Amino acid sequence: MTPGLADNLETALETDDGAPTSIGLAIVDEPVLLPPTLGQPAPSLPTRPATYSASDNTAGSAPSSTGTRPIENHYIHNTVSSSSSRRNSGNYLDSKKGKPAILEGDEKGISRTDSRYSRLNRSLLLCAIAVALSSINYGWVIGSVNIPALVIEECSDGPETWTNGFPSCIPMGSIMWGLVVGLTPLGAWAGSMFSGVAADRFGRKRILIFNNAFFVAGALLSSTSTSIVQLGTGRFVSGIGCGVASNLVSTYNSEAATVRSRGFLGGFQQLMILVGLFLSQVVSIGLSAAPLWRVLFSISAGLAIFQSLVLFFVPESPKFLAKKGRMEESQAALQRLRTGMDISLEFEDLVAVLDTRAANAATPPPTLWQVLSGKTEVDLRHLVFCVLFLMMSQQWSGAKGVMFYSTEILSSTFHLTTSEKQHIPSIAQLLTLGIGAIGAVAVIIGMNILDKAGRRTVLIASSLSTSICAALIVVGSKLDVGPLVATAMYLFNLVFQSGAGFIPYLSASELLPYNVLGSISGLAASVNCLTLFIVSFTFPILDKALGPYLFTPFIATNFITFLFGVFLMPEAKGKPVSQVVAEYQGPIHLVSVVSPRCLKKPPPLPVV
Repeated sequence: MTPGLADNLETALETDDGAPTSIGLAIVDEPVLLPPTLGQPAPSLPTRPATYSASDNTAGSAPSSTGTRPIENHYIHNTVSSSSSRRNSGNYLDSKKGKPAILEGDEKGISRTDSRYSRLNRSLLLCAIAVALSSINYGWVIGSVNIPALVIEECSDGPETWTNGFPSCIPMGSIMWGLVVGLTPLGAWAGSMFSGVAADRFGRKRILIFNNAFFVAGALLSSTSTSIVQLGTGRFVSGIGCGVASNLVSTYNSEAATVRSRGFLGGFQQLMILVGLFLSQVVSIGLSAAPLWRVLFSISAGLAIFQSLVLFFVPESPKFLAKKGRMEESQAALQRLRTGMDISLEFEDLVAVLDTRAANAATPPPTLWQVLSGKTEVDLRHLVFCVLFLMMSQQWSGAKGVMFYSTEILSSTFHLTTSEKQHIPSIAQLLTLGIGAIGAVAVIIGMNILDKAGRRTVLIASSLSTSICAALIVVGSKLDVGPLVATAMYLFNLVFQSGAGFIPYLSASELLPYNVLGSISGLAASVNCLTLFIVSFTFPILDKALGPYLFTPFIATNFITFLFGVFLMPEAKGKPVSQVVAEYQGPIHLVSVVSPRCLKKPPPLPVV
């Protein structure tokens, strides 16, 4: 299922006698399961005016032909239409391969495919990359303090000296360094608070361009720092840019994605963050010495300026333009994202969804308190709790602590002397470089298995494995076995980033209806950033206090996430939001792989 298809979906099937039968989607009083025998036409069901909006953010995949086999786990509303009307609409699937058929041709004789069922194309990928340069910058800001940390805070490269008015280092204690590092997620929290409202008013692309001013200002403040206050302020300002980017990159990509590219683009943001982090660490090897760490910080400004120029060639979100009534611009933007494809039906679906929302606009969306207290027409408390928990668990896992402080941890683990720390690259810096690389590889692995195994299964396996790896880090630290600690940290990042690291970014759009998505997403982003601030600030304090037992708290937190996955996590694989809401509505409760509500009867479609 895909955004805009909820009111206009047809699956072309072949009957035993070769005559195609159309199974379409209409809004009805109750959904029905597709009968076991698809060779017989399904009876038409009465329709009624829409009382809910088809969500922009349903999960699933494009319909495919299955011969005469029953289709399971999909609630489909049945109508019958002729094969000729289906071909004329362009909504026709190859019955043997389950792929979209080529339309007969437009007025110029150019064959095109129905854009609703297209895969990731070059135009969409290039636009997604251009937008995700903000995510790369986010990763750069996070990772750039890791390798040169000892040079900046402990003056490991030599005594503090001043050159042209700038000190070679800014000595400070571990608590103050934790605060400086933690100011970035605190700034991200501030950025996430206003980014959604600003983007809804001015557009996703325009706010991303303006947001680069925060990256530029933060980079200039950090790279010219002469005091702890200035360095901390620069990190906070850069953090604002990170928070805005975190919200808008995912928003733009989800609104621009085709149904078959949603899974890939859903994890694209986390992948690009890790790419930025890895690149910052690669460059840090050559720029961590004094005073070159200042050049390292300034590169963020260059990335921001470059992206601002590139974004002028990227179309605005078609959904944003259509929502503002700029229909011609919206259609042109959608066509640029679907080069060489027929977008007529996809654009009609988009307009139909917006018209439905406009018809329901007389009913104001519920307040945040109404949603949290369950005083809405459909009780969303369980789903809201799951979204907030996942966003918090992503940060309390300890993974960001590894990204921020792995160089210091490994330097201590391998008992590096002062002279060894001054030797660049040291073994700790090289190992940190590998940790960043393996994180990017892990996200790619996770993106490929997520739609096959399901969100819940991947989260359970990932969080349990992360907890075990945290225990191995503790064992290696206690036994003073450096290679074991390093190996466990590599495995820790691998298993975390392949599941628990990016599933939280998908949770809000897959579990929540559209009318509460904005308010809950903002709250979830705040929870995520504040948890990261707490972890970033306390991590060096815990390091001094716990010593070899540093990762003991993260054994517990990741195991709690594992228990959450087993007993509370909804499964959204292949389901529209309306079905997820129907199955998991109510107060916080235990769930099973197949919801008991789903076993009793087909779930009613809630007002979303």
